[in-house]
Amino acid sequence: MLNVETRHAIHPEHAKGMDTAALRGHFLAEGLFADGEIRLAYTHYDRFVLGGAVPGGTALVLDQVAETKTPNFMDRREMGIVNIGEPGRVEADGQVWDMAYGDVLYLGMGAGPVTFTGAGRFYITSAPAHRAFPHRLVKVADAKEVKLGAAETSNKRTIRQFIHPLVMESCQLILGYTSLEDGSVWNTIPSHIHDRRMEAYLYHGMAPEARVLHLMGEPQETRHLFVANEQAVLSPPWSIHSGAGIGEYTFIWAMAGDNVDYTDMDFIQPEDLR
Repeated sequence: MLNVETRHAIHPEHAKGMDTAALRGHFLAEGLFADGEIRLAYTHYDRFVLGGAVPGGTALVLDQVAETKTPNFMDRREMGIVNIGEPGRVEADGQVWDMAYGDVLYLGMGAGPVTFTGAGRFYITSAPAHRAFPHRLVKVADAKEVKLGAAETSNKRTIRQFIHPLVMESCQLILGYTSLEDGSVWNTIPSHIHDRRMEAYLYHGMAPEARVLHLMGEPQETRHLFVANEQAVLSPPWSIHSGAGIGEYTFIWAMAGDNVDYTDMDFIQPEDLR
């Protein structure tokens, strides 16, 4: 079963006047993971797509998606898949990949129908592509690790880069995830923006009652969202994206746009935020 919703791009002047319900309706993706379903959000931010596939004992096939106006979803797209559940399997283009928790699968343009089976909970990200790169399964051990932050500033964290120029080649999709260490709650400090690409955050690994306070908005007009487990935030190019959580959490970051230089960002120090 396939469910797709469309999210239109929002101008920062529009966002300034939004109340809580409007902010959540435009920037928060809820209910992405449902047994026996593929649920997608087709966004007008660089035509980025995010969603979830939960086989739940059956086989789910991602084939045609009306919003792309192509015979197959992958005809003009690349895809990054992260398994955030038990072991599962993905099949595409005559190949089969078994995915453990935390593994990331890259599928290049033209992969054809994508089939999800097993006990996995598959987080799906996708962006338009201009050429076909080889499919690749990147295991957790193969990711590039970057240690950042410090205990005294409550943001000691490990960044794992998967679909990334330092690990592999893609068209415009970049993906990895960040895990906070015990006693650290803050992510992505100092805050930053990158005007040449959008970003999406999926928060997971959280207790049901836990929340992350996700900060967004222009640096001088910040807003916030309270985010629960397995909810995602759409971050426009004009918005910061930082947060603090209650308890342990991991977030998957994925980006699409003009630039694949991970260091291409404009930092905003905490004292300059409003």
